[in-house]
Amino acid sequence: MSDEHEDPFRYTEWASRLTGAVVWTRTTAPDDQAPVLPDGCMDLLWTRGRLFVAGPDTQAHRGEDATGGIRFAGVRFFPGTAPAYLGVPAHELRDRRVDLADLWPSGEVRRLTERVDSADDPAAALEAVALGRAADTEPPDRRLRAIVAAVSAGRSVAATADALGWSERQLHRRSRDAFGYGPKTLARILRLQRALTLARDGVPLADTAIRAGYADQAHLARDARDLAGSPMGELLRR
Repeated sequence: MSDEHEDPFRYTEWASRLTGAVVWTRTTAPDDQAPVLPDGCMDLLWTRGRLFVAGPDTQAHRGEDATGGIRFAGVRFFPGTAPAYLGVPAHELRDRRVDLADLWPSGEVRRLTERVDSADDPAAALEAVALGRAADTEPPDRRLRAIVAAVSAGRSVAATADALGWSERQLHRRSRDAFGYGPKTLARILRLQRALTLARDGVPLADTAIRAGYADQAHLARDARDLAGSPMGELLRR
């Protein structure tokens, strides 16, 4: 791994060769209990001796192990695409962390785990696992990206369904399979992520709320507590 990716006790990410995905690494710090916030994505993860999947979250996820010095690598798939690669509907993994051996043949997962464990660059080896799987599966439905774009732009469920030629019920069913939840929940999660990005760039919270699509700053504050379990100020300090 190049030096730019080696940053002990910090999270680092870079673009994957898999379209829309991100590769990341992280080493836990002592007593590290920073939550993982909902982001509309699913991740394939590695830590020594284990490959597992982080399903789509609807609330902040807090790891149980606060031991420092544990290395993690992950491939974060573009929203809606992971189920096509993993072979399981997203709603079955919602708010869960599941061993890959529960989804794929155990012998195959054991070989893949040993390969990543022994690699000089586990993140690159994990990315190769994702790329190999993608090459052997049918690509995700392109219309899923249209759903992400529509709800990110603030379009209603009815307008999104109509643009895709689906009923609202069909849109909800396909969204549950792809994202783990319906389009309204996806829209809320992506909106909060937009707000966090703006606020971290120094945009005042009142302006952040309006630019991200909230009615006002109080609306943003309620969503931050509902989805992330913390006020915006605490999220930004982290």
